[in-house]
Amino acid sequence: MRPLTEEETKVVFEKLANYIGRNISFLIDNKENPCVFRLQKDRVYYVSETIAKYATSVSRQQLMSLGVCFGKFTKTGKFKLHITALGYLSQYAKFKVWIKQNGEMPFLYGNHVLKAHVGRMSEDIPEHAGVIVYSMNDVPLGFGVSAKSTAEARNLAPTGIVAFRQGDIGEYLREEDTLFT
Repeated sequence: MRPLTEEETKVVFEKLANYIGRNISFLIDNKENPCVFRLQKDRVYYVSETIAKYATSVSRQQLMSLGVCFGKFTKTGKFKLHITALGYLSQYAKFKVWIKQNGEMPFLYGNHVLKAHVGRMSEDIPEHAGVIVYSMNDVPLGFGVSAKSTAEARNLAPTGIVAFRQGDIGEYLREEDTLFT
């Protein structure tokens, strides 16, 4: 487990900024419990600084996971967020989309968010911005990228795509074999 390089940190923060904007500072500048990002086998973990110091006594081959996995680097150097980061993303989200009960299951099976399923959405969402998808009971279900801005989404047909799915909590079951390996 090692700290991120400057280039890796830049890539990770750009991806996180798409979803939580300037709220990244809340992840890093936590005075009571300072946390850090660490890299282990192409996966980025968000872990308490004190636990990260204890983990240095464990060899890299023996250490499987530590803290919360925020995502992983692909072979091309891009960063892909994992659904395990949803708790932090939803806590500090800039843009939100709430879906009706009839749209929850299609979303959790891996489909995009359709206009017919949207209950409400944040104002002034730009096109291609990161959004967090909630149920109408304010339970975070996943995250994605807005396909249209808020103004354009109001004029869409019911079958039009409002947000492209990037991750949903159904992945815990669909990808349980590969999610943590």
